Amino acid sequence: MRRLTTTLLLNITLLALFAPSALAQASGEGSYGAVNDKTTTNSAFIIIAFFPLFVLLVSLLQWRLEKRKDAKKAAVKSAGGDARWRGGW
Repeated sequence: MRRLTTTLLLNITLLALFAPSALAQASGEGSYGAVNDKTTTNSAFIIIAFFPLFVLLVSLLQWRLEKRKDAKKAAVKSAGGDARWRGGW
């Protein structure tokens, strides 16, 4: 198992290191092709819109999970609490 993990990590590292040189061209043009101002502006707008949406979605997810946790705690409390804390010696 250890050898498999080491081999996988080494392969992933080598692929990550050699991928940029495989995509490079002598003309300086990337894999997307020629890029003009409109393409750059649109991609920047997409990035600007992505981050607030990502924060919103993650915040909503956290809110729902907290709501579930609070409901579970309230259900345990209304049922008399955890059984290990009831009773005495």
